[in-house]
Amino acid sequence: MAVTTRKARRERLMPRAAWWGTCTAVAVLFIYPLYVMLAQSLKAPKEAAAIPPTAYPHALSTQNYSDLSHSGEGLNVFDHIGNSVMVSVGATVATVVLSTLGGYAFARLRFPGSNIVFFVTLATFMIPFQAIITPLYIVLKDLGLQNSLLGLAIVYTTFQLPFGLFLMRNSFAALPASLEEAALMDGCNTLGAMLRVMLPVAIPGLITTALLTFFTAWNEFFAALILISDQAKFTLPVTLTLISSGVFGSVNWGLLEAGVALTIIPCIVIYLLLQRYYVGGLLSGAVKQ
Repeated sequence: MAVTTRKARRERLMPRAAWWGTCTAVAVLFIYPLYVMLAQSLKAPKEAAAIPPTAYPHALSTQNYSDLSHSGEGLNVFDHIGNSVMVSVGATVATVVLSTLGGYAFARLRFPGSNIVFFVTLATFMIPFQAIITPLYIVLKDLGLQNSLLGLAIVYTTFQLPFGLFLMRNSFAALPASLEEAALMDGCNTLGAMLRVMLPVAIPGLITTALLTFFTAWNEFFAALILISDQAKFTLPVTLTLISSGVFGSVNWGLLEAGVALTIIPCIVIYLLLQRYYVGGLLSGAVKQ
């Protein structure tokens, strides 16, 4: 009897142990790069450049963080935070507004050929961004938006819009049609029904679109490097690359990781503030409304 009880207990514990083991391995996989970044940023410049690298800082130093404000290239990272904020917020607002209106139209206001138009829009995912950077540069130059933060925000909006449309269309399509019908019967027009009834329920999709757009625009490097030539308008990724680059292709890893640690703070804060909407269910949100 005791043997049978122990066997049953082991059979119950094995799946749980496997689950926790898998979760722990995944957690380590994600946390370890963050630890390396933080540890590297707190090393003295000489130790940060050591080969092979040390596993942890032998002497804590904040010199890398102080060097962000007075690099040898004459760049101050803190002077360029505003550029990234303007571009990221502008692209996020534009993408959310256009994706919401377009997604609702594709989900609820069907018209002949709407599925084809939606498919063509999604097909732009297959176009590599690097393949059209030269035409984009020429177009922005003709419009007077080359070397402009506004032009850069428009480019980010253009490339995030298809995925935003996909998310918002699916968010609106998953909602019961009875919600919209009830709003129309109560006297709302189509736009009013979307804004007052449908959109509050589709908040998880809207927040997801906003988060993905902001994170992409905040971290994007290639387009900002090509389309912006004025040093005063550089975004954070470009600025960090310049101040951490040395002679003969060398990299100041401590300075670079300190800059990366600084730039991820807004992303973490925004995600923590919005995660309850991000993980919320669509229909559960409807009940709470």
